[in-house]
Amino acid sequence: MKRVMLTISYDGTNYCGWQTQPNGITVEEIINQKLSELLNEEIIVIGASRTDSGVHSLGNVAVFDTNTKIPAEKIKFALNQRLPEDIRIEDSREVPQDFHPRKNKSRKTYEYSILNRRIPIPMLRLYSLFQYVPLDVEKMNRAASYLEGEHDFTSFCSLGGNATTTVRTVYVCTVTKEGDMITIHIEGNGFLYNMVRIIAGTLIKVGLGVYPPEHVIEILEAKDRQVAGPKAPAQGLKLVKLEYPDL
Repeated sequence: MKRVMLTISYDGTNYCGWQTQPNGITVEEIINQKLSELLNEEIIVIGASRTDSGVHSLGNVAVFDTNTKIPAEKIKFALNQRLPEDIRIEDSREVPQDFHPRKNKSRKTYEYSILNRRIPIPMLRLYSLFQYVPLDVEKMNRAASYLEGEHDFTSFCSLGGNATTTVRTVYVCTVTKEGDMITIHIEGNGFLYNMVRIIAGTLIKVGLGVYPPEHVIEILEAKDRQVAGPKAPAQGLKLVKLEYPDL
């Protein structure tokens, strides 16, 4: 028996998120099915990040146990031949048997993309939020800086999560603009349910002038979801990567 780690990229447009559920096709379901067919044994992967419906990934992580004699590093090639075009295995490798993608210490990186111009670009509609009113990126970036460090992020968490604590550490939170595309970049040791999308919605309110940048401090201190901004739409969010320093 060996444990194999997969690094997975996918376009989340056609899926009801990562986690297997009864009301729609998910990324996890497809990977379980194709792995089981490939290895001729029942495979159920354990995913690191349960991305929502419509959210994309450049580097989600999942592990599974198998008795196969196929070398771990070869599994990605064989599996990619079976997967649909909107899911790809970027890497496959053997990891220690006790490695767990959600329990081991990690650094997660997300980005939220906002197309900020007068007219939308159709081919970007599934991968960014369109916002025609000009946003003040300088104010958004200043507001983002207040989120860095260890905080109780209750105000930035939707109901329905199963976290045992709402304290998280954000290592980096920045807002930049290149051309018409604004990018919210955030790195942390973990994120609560809808946390990044609520942060994005709050920073957009700052960019629109609805909130001053310093209001983010008050939102954090309130520990109340009702005082933060709205949850931004899913299509602008992508999981960029997960890093495991002890692996």
